[in-house]
Amino acid sequence: MSVRRLDPNQPSDFEFTHENLAWAMEQIKKYPEGRQQAAVVPILWRAQEQHDRWLPEPAIRYVADLLEMPYIRVYEIATFYTMFNLSPVGRYHVQLCGTTPCMLRGSNDIKAVCEREIGPQGQVTPEGVFSWVEVECLGACVNAPMVQINDDYYEDLTPENFKALLDGLRKGRDMKTGPQIPRQFSAPAGGPTTLTNGAAPGTNQGKTKDED
Repeated sequence: MSVRRLDPNQPSDFEFTHENLAWAMEQIKKYPEGRQQAAVVPILWRAQEQHDRWLPEPAIRYVADLLEMPYIRVYEIATFYTMFNLSPVGRYHVQLCGTTPCMLRGSNDIKAVCEREIGPQGQVTPEGVFSWVEVECLGACVNAPMVQINDDYYEDLTPENFKALLDGLRKGRDMKTGPQIPRQFSAPAGGPTTLTNGAAPGTNQGKTKDED
């Protein structure tokens, strides 16, 4: 894994909103006495969500103080897990899966669209709409290639439907999540292949009591 560093441009301070602080205190209560520091990951995640989906250095110190942890311990966690963005990201942050199943199904073509439509990896477009990064497996291999954009998955991508997806998001449209082809969740792309004629022979599934 490449070295991950904090962004050179940092805000002067960070503080949870009243609602997020109350939420954090509830998370801390879930852990036994002396083990409250185990809440560090979800609390860092909430800090990232509050700060436009990236984690600044003052937020790392704020969480460390909240959990009474050395700054370096929380810094190590923030820089180790790639779920934490250490630099600003776009309003739509695209995480492109480049692991083997997606690569075999065409993720390099999707990567080319990212480079053409968004720009270099890790940079935010001038208008602040998009950023992208290549990541490891996101667990939707059967519907490869796929990307995660903010909290949603977009699967069964082609260069054409992925560009259309980006165009729609750029225009502020609500775009369909999940498979981008006529597929139900992770069902076979060609439609059902089993139990296509109703209930299996020898069962009364689907019958009323009077029909038996």
